[in-house]
Amino acid sequence: MKLVVGLGNLGRKYAGTRHNVGFAVVDLVAERHRLEWESSPTEGLQARWRAQSAIVAKPLTFMNLSGIAIGELLRFYKIDLPDLFVIVDDIYLELGRLRARPSGSAGGHNGLKSIISALGTEEFARLRVGVGRGDRPGGFADHVLARFEPEERDEIVEATGRAADAAELFVTEGIVPVMNRFNRKEDGE
Repeated sequence: MKLVVGLGNLGRKYAGTRHNVGFAVVDLVAERHRLEWESSPTEGLQARWRAQSAIVAKPLTFMNLSGIAIGELLRFYKIDLPDLFVIVDDIYLELGRLRARPSGSAGGHNGLKSIISALGTEEFARLRVGVGRGDRPGGFADHVLARFEPEERDEIVEATGRAADAAELFVTEGIVPVMNRFNRKEDGE
């Protein structure tokens, strides 16, 4: 069984923000496959993708505590680390760029820090979706908690679609095909 998790923060205040790109991606996967969100036996919303033996999930914790929910889901469903795929925003990637990796550091992302801490390892696949650095006076926190500008919306909608494609490919074929297809800049990312 595979576990695909999009990171974000719950509530209307955070809906549509850069930090919630992970939620947007898993929402799109659920919509494409007509998956119904249901309560999880752990701290998360889940949608079971029975045809593909996968679970798509959104932690009900805040971003900085995502590791708790993900660790519980992995243990409850007895899912191995190589079958985990986490989708997050990344301020160090240009808007719309995707970067998949089989493992790696948190790179300053608090959601990834929480997961690494909870799991005790960096050995899990992740997809970073570029949301740009921005130049807000309040710094990075204000940038990731802001909504996309009107001139950015088409690009992030397109990137969210490609990220959902990447999540689907991970479920069927694993991380290597995802990296081969979505990490190439010449393909528009």
